[in-house]
Amino acid sequence: MARYGTFSNYQIGPGPMGPAVTALLVSNVAMWLLALLVPQMTLRLGLAPRDVFEHGALWQPVTYMFLHDTGGLSHLLFNMLSLWMFGTELERTWGTRSFVRYYLTTGIGAALLTLAVSLAVPSLYFTLTVGASGAIYGLLLAWALQFPHRSIYLYFVFPVPARIFVLVAGALAFFSSLGGPGGSVAHLAHLGGLIVGYAALRTRRLRLRDLWMQWRRGRSRSRFDVYNGGRAPRRDDWTQDWKKHIH
Repeated sequence: MARYGTFSNYQIGPGPMGPAVTALLVSNVAMWLLALLVPQMTLRLGLAPRDVFEHGALWQPVTYMFLHDTGGLSHLLFNMLSLWMFGTELERTWGTRSFVRYYLTTGIGAALLTLAVSLAVPSLYFTLTVGASGAIYGLLLAWALQFPHRSIYLYFVFPVPARIFVLVAGALAFFSSLGGPGGSVAHLAHLGGLIVGYAALRTRRLRLRDLWMQWRRGRSRSRFDVYNGGRAPRRDDWTQDWKKHIH
């Protein structure tokens, strides 16, 4: 859980949710309830590398992130709580369009990384992956870079600076993914969300830097023109001044 304020400026939670976070929360909960009624939907919409490569199920890298384990509430609750805590402020800071683009990029990117690795890992090739964890880890990375000195309560008890928390989470995801698929946790999707999220944020940061430099260069050119006196005086101007001087 993240800390959002101090005693002098206390705030419960990240504030009102934006339209994107609200829509994602509703859609994920609705899909989880629907999967309880139609279990076959998880097999069809979850990420299964074998189905993608052999049966052309190209929709799965998108649809898998809206499904969660129907065997319990913990998977859904953890991801939705994280989406609310970290996504709300990011949407408010970036704007809804940029937030949605980043969320989908990290979620789909985590799926593509899973598909690529599955070609070399036979056990992963036949594994089904569901959940928004790839996108959620991407949000966690972005939030930590946006607010590096905020505290995140590890296990809801130990306060850890956000930048340190992300490093620990990334290291755990990396070393866990080396052991291949294990248990019910898609460690490779977590790692994929962090990697793709970092690449996306770096590209975005460079693009903003380019816009800033263009603005600075344009401003410098305008100042240079003013310093040189603007346009050169025309001959008619000199003639008018000369006539005024004679009269």
